[in-house]
Amino acid sequence: MAKQRSLWLTLTLTLALAATGCSSTSKNDVPDDAPEVLYQDARERLQAGNYIRAAELLEAMDARYPFGAYSNQVQLDLIYAYYKQDDTVRALANIDRFIRLNPNHPSVDYARYMRGLTNMSADYNFFQEVFNIDRADRDPNYARQAFADFRQLLRQHPDSVYAADARARMISLKNRLARYDLAVAQYYVKRQAWLAAANRAKFVVETYPDTKQLKPALRIMQQAYGKLGLTEMANHAEAVLKANYPAG
Repeated sequence: MAKQRSLWLTLTLTLALAATGCSSTSKNDVPDDAPEVLYQDARERLQAGNYIRAAELLEAMDARYPFGAYSNQVQLDLIYAYYKQDDTVRALANIDRFIRLNPNHPSVDYARYMRGLTNMSADYNFFQEVFNIDRADRDPNYARQAFADFRQLLRQHPDSVYAADARARMISLKNRLARYDLAVAQYYVKRQAWLAAANRAKFVVETYPDTKQLKPALRIMQQAYGKLGLTEMANHAEAVLKANYPAG
């Protein structure tokens, strides 16, 4: 535990120092070059992974040439630069602005796709992955929004080149959300709040029947209904459990 805490502090300090180092270069002035020169520089920075400087150049272009030839592409590239910096707030703000101002643009499906990616990324917790901590009970709001974003993309742009990846990510998000609701049901079981446990487990069964959480949710329903004296409902949950998992 002490070793883990030490590693945590080391990583935190390292990230803090990295952020400080980045901030010292974030005030560089953007030269008063022609828009094509600035945009070429920004693209090269993006390709090189220098997302902070790329964003600075793109922000300058967005402010100086809001109706220029590069305006739409600048906005799209800014979305990507913010996403790669894990700047959720600015990424989402620029995505929503682009969709609002360009509802019929050929790349609006990309903007919707990036909205899902941005929210999905915000749900990711670096430290939990580093320490292999399973926190299924953490706030799922970003995951829910990402799922809704990808679903909207598929509804409005079913033939988008991003559709297949969006579907795959929705499967992952559905499992994430099912794990969260199951964790809530298990918490209620520990508290012996049987009605709340039964209701949350039922929600998992009805909402996520094609996930691995179906089996434990049915078991909670069986147990909770039994504790509540609802024998018929407990027997029904047991029957459904045996029908889906005959091997036990």
